[in-house]
Amino acid sequence: MKKITQLILGFLLASGCCFAQQEKGIVGDTNWLNNWTEFKPNEIDYGEPTQILTGNISEDTTLKKGEVYLLLGSVFVTNDATLTIEPGTVILGDYNSKGSLTISRGAKIMAQGYQTDPIIFSSNKSVKRAGDWGGLVILGDAPINRFGSGSVASYYPNLNPADYTYTNYGGENTSGFSGVLQYVRIEYAGKRISQDTYFNSLFLACVGESTKIDHVMISHSGEDGFEVWGGNISLNNLVSYRSRGTDYKFNYGSTSQIFNSLALRSPYASNGSGVRCLEVRSYNKKEESDFSKNKTLIEASNLTFLTDSDDLKSAIEMNLVHEAIYVGENTELNMLKSVVSGFNPAVILDQQIQVNQKSLENIAFTEMYFNNCNGNIFVENNSNNEDLENWYGNRAFFNVYSKSNNTETFISANNYKRPDFRLRINKIIASNIDSDLIED
Repeated sequence: MKKITQLILGFLLASGCCFAQQEKGIVGDTNWLNNWTEFKPNEIDYGEPTQILTGNISEDTTLKKGEVYLLLGSVFVTNDATLTIEPGTVILGDYNSKGSLTISRGAKIMAQGYQTDPIIFSSNKSVKRAGDWGGLVILGDAPINRFGSGSVASYYPNLNPADYTYTNYGGENTSGFSGVLQYVRIEYAGKRISQDTYFNSLFLACVGESTKIDHVMISHSGEDGFEVWGGNISLNNLVSYRSRGTDYKFNYGSTSQIFNSLALRSPYASNGSGVRCLEVRSYNKKEESDFSKNKTLIEASNLTFLTDSDDLKSAIEMNLVHEAIYVGENTELNMLKSVVSGFNPAVILDQQIQVNQKSLENIAFTEMYFNNCNGNIFVENNSNNEDLENWYGNRAFFNVYSKSNNTETFISANNYKRPDFRLRINKIIASNIDSDLIED
């Protein structure tokens, strides 16, 4: 009995170590990317449009599976209407008219796909490129800390003056409900509007906590993938793939959570410096922020940020790879159990952030796995990071540092049909347990 008990204890100890490794980065008993994601959408022909969506949708409307819808110009859901999209429905954004879909304040979108039958937003071009069409915009009535009109009217070329009211966002309703996005793919969005203005693939302004967003994949975005202004929303099981802009951006007093999500970057599909996997700010300029209101506070856990490159060293030397995470001043970020693999460096803090206990207690990196990065955590424009290394390298944070390639680090990073970006779990080797504990 004693020998059997020792064997069980040894097995549990080894299993516990494996489970601790699996806890970092995206998690799941099974690979939740299966069936609904697509890492080569350019190879899919969604067919020709059979229905056109244009102007305003001012009453409850359902988009049916089997039809292919074309977003022609700026389409607004207005008048507190609900747009319901059946699983498997395809919606194409028009290239020439910069097609986009906006859920106005008070309106709702109910886009509930299935794992085996996701809802698809994509480009209407035969040869698709990042930034072919506008994107999906959801405007709510939750708080924001930004001064100004609370309008995104500049996003819409040739907007009818009567429609300006549909571009407003903001309020005091933290529990606001703007609908559901579940098992949805958004491909090739993020079109350029003017010299300095772009759509984002999914833009959430002042969206409240009752809104449900999970299992959403954005691929080949021409600008930022997921951008959140204000509001207080939980985001789960998201994927951002080969975005030219930032993958996940939070700003203007957003108090939100992001969990179990993936960003996969390519050195050759990026707008250059200033784009990251995660960016957390309270404002772009101090004068546009109301300091009597909340600063941005983000809870981030079980994220995986990965650079996909066959020659990471050369890509870094050519300045094609940048930091994974950027933290602005007067923000709070609590990030834990996440994987940052293959960046230059892992984290940059805004140059206005003072390296002292008071500041760093608001920027937590705990139980992290930093792998194959050219440096870990730095203040912007300062190559001396000794104080930061001492702080975050303290054993109390349980951070891990490693140098290994993607094949060694992830279960199946190179399989584009069924990729699996969960951390690889070490096998339990029998030789780790004394042979004399095993009875015949």
